[in-house]
Formats: sequence, structure tokens, C-alpha cells
Amino acid sequence: MDFLAEIVLGYIDKEIYDELGAPSDFRILRYRDDYRIFTKSDDRAEEILKLISDKLQTIGMKLGVSKTFLSRNVVDGSLKSDKLAGIDLIDLGEGNAKTIQKQLLRLHSFGQRFPNSGALRRLLSEYYTELVEKQTENPDDLEVQVAIATDIGFVSPSTFPAIASILSFLISFASGEEKIQLWNKVHKKMARIPYNGYLEIWMQRVTHSKKAEIPFISDEPICKIVNGESPDLWENKWILNKDLIASLNVSKIVIGSVTDLPEVVQPEEIKLFRLHSWES
Repeated sequence: MDFLAEIVLGYIDKEIYDELGAPSDFRILRYRDDYRIFTKSDDRAEEILKLISDKLQTIGMKLGVSKTFLSRNVVDGSLKSDKLAGIDLIDLGEGNAKTIQKQLLRLHSFGQRFPNSGALRRLLSEYYTELVEKQTENPDDLEVQVAIATDIGFVSPSTFPAIASILSFLISFASGEEKIQLWNKVHKKMARIPYNGYLEIWMQRVTHSKKAEIPFISDEPICKIVNGESPDLWENKWILNKDLIASLNVSKIVIGSVTDLPEVVQPEEIKLFRLHSWES
């Protein structure tokens, strides 16, 4: 959450400022948890980088070594490498890849280089919008395409809203028994990801909806609530006020049935993930 990031890292900003003083030969820009250091010498940059690292360690945080790099070109160094590479994939239309499978393979290749990147989420969301608009016939090698899309989500779990949407569209072409088999294979693979409650919620959305109607059993509390159970979503045993406890009744969270939702996720449903994808 941006709010929590600013509370914690705003404190670190003050600590850094108090030690370095007013900037003269440097500038430090921070957006959420990303830092950009601009200096006139490599030595000064290394000195400031070490200070930031030391201050972050005092609150149990550390810089990502794999994402920390030095550049002597301001323009090139100010852009993430995944965004630059994403420009090459900005047009995934028929002129570049004529089949769904080829398009998915290109996105899969991009995801291998830049897993969980904002550029990948945006490209997948835009691809899904085009897919829904143009694909009207049962695609060839459906199981292969489902496998490719699922592997993108497996390597980059943050893309799963878009991947779940793509899968909902592809698998909607399958017959009843084949549909169940495909979703079970997707679920089996995604279940290998640890701490995947977020993915379980999306799996329930696409498998338990209208027409699909595949029972989805999960230990994720929100999934249990959708299934009519009343698990403890929050730790509220410390609250003594009965009225306040009553107001936290989890049954009030669900205002409709997931089975009333369309089988295929509409592009508008994941629009929010596309709009903010470049910020990550």
C-alpha cells in the first residue's frame, strides 16, 4: 500500500536527509520503494547507495541486488529495462504474430526475462482486450495455449488477473468434461505457488461462475465466505464491544453470488490492473 510505504520510507527519507544534508552534488528521487540516485561521480553514487542500504537495514529492509545498477546515461538509466523491451512488443497484432499461440509464446518469452513486471501486466491486459474482440472461433491446440498462459502466471503470479481472464476466454470454448479437466490442471499447477490466497480468489472467480460452475474448495478465508462459510477474516478476539464485533460480520462482505458472474471475464473487470501496471 502506498500509504504504508510513505509512513515507513518517509521516515527513512528524513534519516538520509539528516545525514547527507541539503543536496548539492546529488539528487535522490524515490517513488514507492524505487530509488533513483543522480550524482556527478561514481564514488559519490556508491557512498549514497551504501547510506540508503544502511538506513533500510535499521528497519529490516534491504535493497534488491538484482535490480540495483549503475548507468552513465540519464535517459537510459531512468527507464526500467522491462519498459524499454516492452516497446518492442507494444503491437501484438496479426502483423507480428498471426496466431494466439505465437502471441502467447512472445509474451511468455518476455515474462521469462521480466517476471512480475508492470510492463508484462500491461501487455497481457492489452492482449486480452484484443483477443476478446477478434477471436470468435474455437482456437486450435486449445490445451497447448492454456498451458502456455498458465505458465506465464506461474512464473509471474502478479499477472494472474490478466492470465485468469485469458484462461476464462480460452477454456470457454471447451466442452463440459474437457472444461473441467483443463481448469483442474490449471488449479493443480497454480497450487504449487506458496502463499497463493490471491490466486485462489481469482481461481474461484473463473471456475465457479455462470456456465463453468465447477466447485472450488479452498482454505483461503475469502473463498470460504463466498462458499457460504463464516471463517475469521480478521483477528478480532481482542475487541470487547459486541456492536463492533457484529459490524465485522463477514457474511456482509458478499453482496452477490459468484455463479451469477459471466463465465468469461470482461476486459473492464481487469481494467484497473492495466491502468496502474506501468507504475510498478
